[in-house]
Amino acid sequence: MTRYLTRDRMAALAGLGGPLALAAILVPFRSGFPNTEGALALILVVVAVAANGDRLAGILAAVSAAVWFDFFLTRPYERFSITSRGDIETTILLLVIGVAVTEIAVWGRRQHAVASRRAGYLEGISSAAQAVAAGDSPAALTEQVTGYLIQLLTLRSCRFQYGIAGIGQPARLQHDGSVTFGQLAWDVDTEGLPQDTDIELLVESGGRFQGRFLMTPDRGARPTLEQRLLAVAFADQVGAALAASRSVDQR
Repeated sequence: MTRYLTRDRMAALAGLGGPLALAAILVPFRSGFPNTEGALALILVVVAVAANGDRLAGILAAVSAAVWFDFFLTRPYERFSITSRGDIETTILLLVIGVAVTEIAVWGRRQHAVASRRAGYLEGISSAAQAVAAGDSPAALTEQVTGYLIQLLTLRSCRFQYGIAGIGQPARLQHDGSVTFGQLAWDVDTEGLPQDTDIELLVESGGRFQGRFLMTPDRGARPTLEQRLLAVAFADQVGAALAASRSVDQR
């Protein structure tokens, strides 16, 4: 977390100082090229900051680029004043494009994070399925899935109990991904997971009850429906492994 805070802080400083440094470098040459070319150069700085920082850094870069473009590259020079309508339009476009580029970069990073997270989900399901197919110990699979559930649902703790359900009247994560607390449906998307109570996830196979995962959510845990359905899929893998193990023991 500290590393990311430091990176964002450095990006914010680059957003403030990068356009200033570039505009100052262009000062000796400003009479030899249209200032629109200077604006394009400043846009490149905004793009670089937005690609490597957060939304705040990108917006700071866009504002800084517009300010220093006005100060250094538009007449009258070294004054925060613009007399040309074309320069006013260029400054406004510089600011608008900078903010737009920032939003696109933020959106792109968010989509990349979602794709990476889904790839991790698929890897976890594949690993659990392979463990079931290979006939690995149900206890080892249960321990593996417990770790997945802690990360997936943002839990403080999670443990598996054989042949137990409903004891202590915990909330329940249903097979359709919904959560019930007592007889009431719980709005996870709005309220997050219920606090001050455990949540059980039943483990079944072929209609036969095998046990449950008893989960304690962390404060502010708000897993998506996709994440909750994946947790159910993990529980199904454990149910299949337990059923297969019992079938072998009965032969």
